[in-house]
Amino acid sequence: MIKKIFYKKKLLAIIVNSNKIKKNGVNFISPENFPHQVGFINHKRGYEVKPHTHKNFLRKIYKTSEVLFIKNGILRVDFYVNKKKYLFSEILKKEDLIILNEGSHGFKVIKKCQLIEIKQGPFFKTLDKIRFKKIDEKKIKIKK
Repeated sequence: MIKKIFYKKKLLAIIVNSNKIKKNGVNFISPENFPHQVGFINHKRGYEVKPHTHKNFLRKIYKTSEVLFIKNGILRVDFYVNKKKYLFSEILKKEDLIILNEGSHGFKVIKKCQLIEIKQGPFFKTLDKIRFKKIDEKKIKIKK
């Protein structure tokens, strides 16, 4: 299952339940213009990818996007608009994947989690992140 999360026509995130993806071959779930190109690859035994290299060329990236893979546990993702206004929350479980693209976000571990996080580098703590006050727990609304 692939769930696209929009706010005012902007694609904030894509959530993928990888257990539900059975399609053979190379299947990219992120749009071509996303800073992270994320796909699922499902090949039969013996399939070969020809040796290759990737060309050097200049890319301009204006913000950091993130990809999280939930190895195990349960994670709540809280979505905010860029003006730090809380929107809603989503629950991610074992083997779910999320590509965070627009807006702002926060996390709360609901059940002990192991995550893999991927984002562009290099990472500059003082340039990449602006922290703000989290939402009051009583106002959390889980989007289904």
